[in-house]
Amino acid sequence: MLCVNTAFTSFIPRKRTCVFPSKSTTPISCTLQGTVAEPKSTAAAEPLLLNAVRGVEVERPPVWLMRQAGRSENVDLVVEISLQPWHVFKPDGVILFSDILTPLSGMNIPFDIVKGKGPVIFDPIHTDAQVNQVREFVPEESVPYVGEALTILRKEVNDTAAVLGFVGAPFTLASYVVEGGSSKNFSKIKRLAFSESKILHSLLQKFTTSMARYIQYQADNGAQAVQIFDSWATELSPVDFEEFSLPYLKQIIDAVKKSHPNLPLILYASGSGGLLERLALTGVDVISLDWTVDMADGRRRLGPNIAVQGNVDPGVLFGSKEFITDRINDTVKKAGRGKHILNLGHGIKVGTPEENVAHFFEVAKSLRY
Repeated sequence: MLCVNTAFTSFIPRKRTCVFPSKSTTPISCTLQGTVAEPKSTAAAEPLLLNAVRGVEVERPPVWLMRQAGRSENVDLVVEISLQPWHVFKPDGVILFSDILTPLSGMNIPFDIVKGKGPVIFDPIHTDAQVNQVREFVPEESVPYVGEALTILRKEVNDTAAVLGFVGAPFTLASYVVEGGSSKNFSKIKRLAFSESKILHSLLQKFTTSMARYIQYQADNGAQAVQIFDSWATELSPVDFEEFSLPYLKQIIDAVKKSHPNLPLILYASGSGGLLERLALTGVDVISLDWTVDMADGRRRLGPNIAVQGNVDPGVLFGSKEFITDRINDTVKKAGRGKHILNLGHGIKVGTPEENVAHFFEVAKSLRY
């Protein structure tokens, strides 16, 4: 059975063929912004995305788009869906078709994706006894198909693009299992955080240990970079983020960097404009900005040593091709030369015209610094 969840990433059209417009777009010249570190001139036989993140000089920003999330234990199907955008648009990043909630069943947290409702946790966690029943995630045993799919993807793509894995961050995962699914006001997890914080901290620690191990597993099986989604952490005030999200993110990054020091880690949290400086304290290599942050402001606030990803408004893809081109150029110019992955500020919206997605990639791949 194939289950789909669009809570974190969104729809990419799945047609096998498309007609690209003629390449009439004039490459733009991007001036180096003062807050961007000077790219290194060292060449490396690696995907463009990895070189850009590491500060190697590249001719243009790499581009990929966040896409639909879902669950399937069929390796062939996971590989096929993962490769569909790559076959059509040839992005510089190919992300695994999976879902951030995939580890829950292996942690003794049963759930399902209900059509029209999204994820439903069968037994929401509110007590210390329930936390004690949560098992540490062992991906080799619980999701061997993920490793198999990543290995095949790596061979199929063959370094013409970077293979991306992803996981959910501890606070976001905890939000789902405490709330019982998606939430609009997050009252249950905030009640737990502010009245019985010890229980929440115990749950967060279990997710932290498990997600560090899951990232390592993905890297060992072919992922060349991993994106961490902490979308619901932005529901926290800055002071509460520092208690309930930041320390656990830092633990994950520290653990992964010890075992896989060269693995780029990307952190995405929608609506994170008020937390950018704190996100940088996690130690990740890339901060993915949503469209509510001006790219130039984001660069200035994050400093020269961290790469950025994003951040065109997904709604722009409903505009004219000229409008799309202008917004791409504006974003890339503000990002400056190097250490930038061009992307949307979130996933593609359902109903986005496929020809506009094709145009986005055509323009992006015609750019030259």
